[in-house]
Formats: sequence, structure tokens, C-alpha cells
Amino acid sequence: TAHALELEAAGADIIDVGAVSTRPGAVAVSPEEELRRAAPVVQALHASPLRAPISVDTSCAAVAAELAALGARVVNDVSGGAMDREMLPTVARLGLPAVLMHMRGDPATMASLARYDDVVADVRSELAGRLAAAQAAGVPKWDLIGDPGIGFAKTAPQSLALLRSLHRFGLSSASAAAAASDALDYPLLVGVSRKSFLGAAVGVELPPQERAWATAAACAASVPHADILRVHDVSQMRHVAAVADAIHRGGGAPPASTDNR
Repeated sequence: TAHALELEAAGADIIDVGAVSTRPGAVAVSPEEELRRAAPVVQALHASPLRAPISVDTSCAAVAAELAALGARVVNDVSGGAMDREMLPTVARLGLPAVLMHMRGDPATMASLARYDDVVADVRSELAGRLAAAQAAGVPKWDLIGDPGIGFAKTAPQSLALLRSLHRFGLSSASAAAAASDALDYPLLVGVSRKSFLGAAVGVELPPQERAWATAAACAASVPHADILRVHDVSQMRHVAAVADAIHRGGGAPPASTDNR
């Protein structure tokens, strides 16, 4: 709880709680184990002075429902609702905003599924399909946020290609004219923090804790089109986002920051 309050003070607008690893090759855990890990954290945060909404990073509908009852206010599903067919109807019933990310397969298999004819067009089309499925399940469009899933079923060159084409995935004030006819027209979340593709771009194999400068460059490049940045180093990336926002959008509120817990 103290850490979450520190992150909020540093500039985090949303606190994201996840109890299951989504790294490539990660092994799935049962819903019961996921709840055992996450429920006490969400309950404690909800009872604390924390004002930022609590997001839960889960692909299990039952877990999302239980954590919503404990105080979670956003559902963040890395599978875009594809891993549990009850997720999208559950989100609709809960009446909560949802982040739907593009991924193929699951964390254990996704690395083998990074084969695309055109990574930008294919990811855009598949993500659009998940967002449309959510609306068909009863989730209002205004409660949906898209995420292209940087690093999830993508190689390093594919992740960079997606970052070059973020204008096709979201519609923000800085890109409205260019993106109006081509963007998905949903708020856009981008998560690049400490990911392995950054080391590939630098040309040096860096441990995650040494990727802050590379993360800053990727966050700054995302700001013209991203509405939410998912980060680890909140204070530093808040400054990066504020300056990039002042340049690209003429100031105002920078993109929201979501902490990776």
C-alpha cells in the first residue's frame, strides 16, 4: 500500500495490479492461485487513502469479477478477452472500463506466433476485431481502450514497426487530422517500459533495470498518439511524457501513467 501511494504521489494516474506473469514462456496459474495473490493487494489498496483507480491485469473473468467486488475499477486483459469467453460479457455486466490488448496465443506460446503478412495491418485488424467483440458483448465503446501489445507475439523489429504506426491505432488531439480516416478511434494505451526490444534497438543486451533511457525514448515517441503509458519508473516517465506532450500537443495534461506493479 505504501508503495502504491508513493507511485501515485510520483504521478501515476492508475495503479495496475497483476498476479500472473505474462512474460514470454510464462506458465499459467489457476484462477484460485491468481485470486489468492491479488485479492489481498486490491483489498488493501481499496481501503487505503489511494485515490487513483485500481486496474487488474487478468485474463480470467471470474478473477476480474471477484477483484471488482473488492474495489478494482478497470480490467486490463492482455488477451483482449480471447482467453476466457466469459470475459467480455463479464466486463459488460460489471460496467467497468477495459483495456483490450492484442496478443496471439498465450504467454507460453506467443513467441512462436509472431508471423504476420503485414504486422501493422494484421495487428490493427485483429485488435479491431477484439474491440468489436467487446461492443457486441455489451461493453460501450466509451469504456474501451486499445493496446497494440508491444512485445507480445511480436519480434523486436515488429514492435518497432508498430511504434512507428501508432497513428493507426488511436485518435488523439495531436493526430486527429492524420488519423481520422485510418485510426481505430479508441483511446490508446502503450506499454514499452523495460521490454526486451529496447535492448535490441540499442544494440546491447540490457537487464530490465538498465532500460530506463531506452524506455524514455520509446515513451516520448509514443506520446503524439498514446493516451496512457504503462510504465515502471513513474516519476521519470511522467517528466518525459510532460515534455513530449508540450512539444506534440501544445501542453495540457500529459498522457495518463499506469504503474506496473
